[in-house]
Amino acid sequence: MLDFPRWKVWLVWITIAVCIAYSIPSFFPKEQVAKWPAFTQVRFNLGLDLAGGSHILLEAETGDVAKQRLEQMVETVRSEMRRNQPRIDIGDISLQGGQVSFMVRDPSQVDAAVERLRAQTQGAGMTGQRDWDVSVVDSSRIILKPTQAGLVRAVDDALAVARDVVARRIDPDGTKEVTVIRQGSNRIVVQVPGLEDPEALKTLLGKTAKLEFKLVDLNADPAAVAQGRAPVGSEVLRMADGTGAIAVKRQAIISGDQLVDATQGYDQRDNTPVVNIRFDGQGSRRFARVTQENTGKPFAIILDNQVLSAPNINEPILGGQAQISGGFTVESANQLAVQLRSGKLPVALKVVQESTVGPDLGADSIQKGIIAGIVATLAVILFMVVTYMRFGVYTTLALLVNAFMILGIMAIFNATLTLPGIAGFVLTIGAAVDANVLINERIREEQRRGRGTLQAVEFGYKEASRAIFDANITNVISAAIMFTFGSGPVRGFAVVLAIGIITSVFTGVTFTRLLVADYLKRNRPKEIVI
Repeated sequence: MLDFPRWKVWLVWITIAVCIAYSIPSFFPKEQVAKWPAFTQVRFNLGLDLAGGSHILLEAETGDVAKQRLEQMVETVRSEMRRNQPRIDIGDISLQGGQVSFMVRDPSQVDAAVERLRAQTQGAGMTGQRDWDVSVVDSSRIILKPTQAGLVRAVDDALAVARDVVARRIDPDGTKEVTVIRQGSNRIVVQVPGLEDPEALKTLLGKTAKLEFKLVDLNADPAAVAQGRAPVGSEVLRMADGTGAIAVKRQAIISGDQLVDATQGYDQRDNTPVVNIRFDGQGSRRFARVTQENTGKPFAIILDNQVLSAPNINEPILGGQAQISGGFTVESANQLAVQLRSGKLPVALKVVQESTVGPDLGADSIQKGIIAGIVATLAVILFMVVTYMRFGVYTTLALLVNAFMILGIMAIFNATLTLPGIAGFVLTIGAAVDANVLINERIREEQRRGRGTLQAVEFGYKEASRAIFDANITNVISAAIMFTFGSGPVRGFAVVLAIGIITSVFTGVTFTRLLVADYLKRNRPKEIVI
């Protein structure tokens, strides 16, 4: 237990040195740190309760949900009538009056068509209603009308997905302790601590990030397209750079739903910023098949109903990867990649309320938290030194190293320190001391049993370490559960607690054991006072 190979000694000291180095930038103003080398510009964030930030209230455009449901039902009707056998021949599909209607050309197939469509409807929660009413008028016309219960459920589902998408866009890594919660039936509250650019946040949240790939309609009349008219089965979309409009097929080749990754990169030809995307297995196969069938034809890359670019398919794209270009800057390409990775918003969101939370209350909380931490630390140091003498000094060093390691690790992961996080920070000081108390008391017990100095220390660390590891594993599990199921301040407390427990075990067991082993090796005392 007391034998430390040279590589382990170096590993311990390097780990401590790295954590301390990463903790230092957080003690300096951001403006000053910005002048330092890039690799040193890491800091932990302060939560909304400590540093202030932005409070934004978003409202969903519920009309979009109804429109999307109608469009999806149109695709369902076409698919069900074509895919199953026997095929049912239908006329044009109408969307007038907020309902879907179409004519079945063969009256004998009306009942079969109704059965196929009713199988596609679902129960609307516990209301006992279906989400769509399917009826027949004039013996051959089928009408699908969305029910109010179905619309309420669709809006609720869309808001639940939108909340998750918003949270992923703002905090992809889950370390910034943002608060994203539902308010009422159609609103989402967003609180972002320490936000310096609320306009960028509103831009990020305001984009639906609906990505689609569609074939360009080569048969469209340019004059008609300029007037906003397109052939049947196509639509006119504006170019994102404002250079005009083009006609594209309504049916998408592939959509962002089949996206698995999006990253900012550079075009190999001219080194301009682009977004590299990768599709899942189904999307890759579909993209490969469509590009094989349409080699030499242009296709449009569409984001939120605006055409980013319309390149030619020079050869089949078989790898499931594609590149989006469109006059991006590095920042805008990164932003788009985040939006695509986090998924599209199922409903458009608009900002209806915005406010800024000042840091005054947070400054007072930080001051009191620091005072509490200093008083607690000094009291613990005094107790440990008086009680355990030299071993109390080692415990004191472990406490100081533990504090810097917690802050360094939080800075590395860009985590957020909240007011409850300060409480967790102070709590870990007690956990670190508790480990050393167990070790020191165990060494005392071994001395009373008549063991020699080396044996007493070795058995003390060995036997106490078991209890320390068992106790702290349960604490880490508790912190993990709080982080998984909690939100806001609860997660902030869990983050600091988990990091603090791990570092306290490292400093309380490994680091102090290294110091004790070095002391015993250098001085070889016949007895120790503890």
